[in-house]
Amino acid sequence: MKAIKIIEVKSEIGAGTRGASMGIDAIKIAALDFGSHFFKKNKSVKIPVENLLLLEPIHNEFAKRIKGISNVTERIANEVKKAVEAPNTFPIVLEGDHSNAYGTIAGIKMACPDKRLGIIWIDAHADLHSPYTTPSGNMHGMPLAAVIDDDNLENRVNNPDEETVALWEKLKNLGGIKPKIIPSDIVFVGLRDFEAQESYLIKKHGMKVMTVAEFRQKGFERAGFELLNYLDKCDVIHISFDVDSMDPVISRGTGTPAKNGLTEREAGNFISRLLYSKKIVSLEIAEINPTLDKENVMAENAFEILQKAANQITRTV
Repeated sequence: MKAIKIIEVKSEIGAGTRGASMGIDAIKIAALDFGSHFFKKNKSVKIPVENLLLLEPIHNEFAKRIKGISNVTERIANEVKKAVEAPNTFPIVLEGDHSNAYGTIAGIKMACPDKRLGIIWIDAHADLHSPYTTPSGNMHGMPLAAVIDDDNLENRVNNPDEETVALWEKLKNLGGIKPKIIPSDIVFVGLRDFEAQESYLIKKHGMKVMTVAEFRQKGFERAGFELLNYLDKCDVIHISFDVDSMDPVISRGTGTPAKNGLTEREAGNFISRLLYSKKIVSLEIAEINPTLDKENVMAENAFEILQKAANQITRTV
């Protein structure tokens, strides 16, 4: 039986809206309200963060707070690496904004440098911008561009300064491996809000996209089977779940909600179905923002999904 290791990352410096740092505590409150002992029975470790940078002026216009993000993602990577390398251990990363996903993916690759890594990215957004294409400078829109090491210079609109370029190159090289993933080994689920520059990279690299409509037409069982089959050549697979993949009718407790998303039930059943595969080595949940919510609904939904996933993980031998 696998043991779950929770990695808590309260960093929100990659987002444009404040409050995601409170998402982990909101999940814990939801667990208490449900009478769950989840956070008591599963070991957890807290990653030091640099949210005090939010009080300082922004120096890197096209990669805001990149120095702090580089430091935090390195800490995440080292902790994830240890968890993936540990026998019968499954890391679940609970994080603030989605820029932290770069650290998670880097850590998996550092633990498995010779293995082919696949990513199932459950998100309304593609997060494929670089400092050269970003419309906002917010780095929660950049983790996948970093892991595939494609700056999309064909569609550049920005001219980042030398310091930003140097820090971006350093970030991409975390762990001494780049790119960390073959771009076509990324699968998007629920993608529906993205820019033309990101669309270009999806088409350029032949990345697979499963829309919400396609997901519903197939059902979660068939969708899970199809995506795992698509990633069959991968040795290990990571699931990255951004709660904005869900419809804001359920809850607006996330920084960048997008209409026509998944339901909590669909997301939970789908993730649980994926976890039947022994190739899945990690899960992360991102972008819960209780300051934008009412009655902690998003955190409650996220905890329901987390609990369902955990039940499947601990059943898997």
